[in-house]
Amino acid sequence: MINKLFPNLVAEVILSLQDVFRDGRPLDRVILFRMKNNPKWGSRDRSFVAESTFDIVRHWRRLWRHLEEEPALDIRSLYQLFAVYWQLKGGELPAWKEFAGMKERWVPLQEKDMKRAEWFSLQDEMDELGAAALGEDAWRTELEAMNRPAPVYLRVNTLKASGYTVKKALEEAEFPYMELYENGPIKLMSKKHLNTHALLRSGLFEIQDVGSQMIAPFLQVEPGMRVIDACAGAGGKSLHLAALMNNRGRIISMDVEPRKLEELTRRTRKNGVSIVEPRLIDTTKVIKRLHEQADRLLLDVPCSGSGVIRRNPDSKYRVNKEY
Repeated sequence: MINKLFPNLVAEVILSLQDVFRDGRPLDRVILFRMKNNPKWGSRDRSFVAESTFDIVRHWRRLWRHLEEEPALDIRSLYQLFAVYWQLKGGELPAWKEFAGMKERWVPLQEKDMKRAEWFSLQDEMDELGAAALGEDAWRTELEAMNRPAPVYLRVNTLKASGYTVKKALEEAEFPYMELYENGPIKLMSKKHLNTHALLRSGLFEIQDVGSQMIAPFLQVEPGMRVIDACAGAGGKSLHLAALMNNRGRIISMDVEPRKLEELTRRTRKNGVSIVEPRLIDTTKVIKRLHEQADRLLLDVPCSGSGVIRRNPDSKYRVNKEY
């Protein structure tokens, strides 16, 4: 992380915040776009833009309370918000016109000065539901965990590589790692930005949390089976199932969001998977036609969206209120 602010990098953070909160674009896609659009950035530049944007999104409501204002998405207001963020990190503000008066204006507040939902930056409704479901103490533990950056875990794509191959590639690319157990998930130990690295585009592995990697083996699939993943999303578990089936058989991957299925199609090509068939659930007939048509059925439900908050903090502000 850099200690000195550069106008072009701060401007990219501001634009990224507008993309997320004004235009509703997924945070990870926004950051990936910034990286691809600025190929001459060094690793410190990429880290600054990614980490600053993620941190501000993660603590969005808390930062605005320090300004004692309602969130606004114009350029001037977002520069003021960035000034609060930077000073809370202990940084010195340069004498830019965008930061005029911000050393005197912002109000450093403590947790006792805010509602819990403001301090942990989430919807009031979600805070109330979580506390009611888990109890005050357990819910606070969950909130503290959700506001910490998530570690990065990899799942080896056995259709293209072995664990040895992936570990060797990581070493050559200078990504420090730790294998959780033999041939199991691999935890990256570096914050080095992986999303724009050629290794990720190679299809040798997928980024997938440990909990998600434990699901597909429970189905005990075999090559040649017909499997339905009825809540597939972007298809991380479908791809894992395809690898366990040695890319033989058929997997029908279903979801209600076309955008996620489009992402799955892209990932199948990268992974060398040919047995996954994305299918949009746009009517109940789509489901009824599959009655007694599969050897295995994977249902990842209910899905409030809360499980991805640690990795995708922007989802906190769009989480399904029905759960």
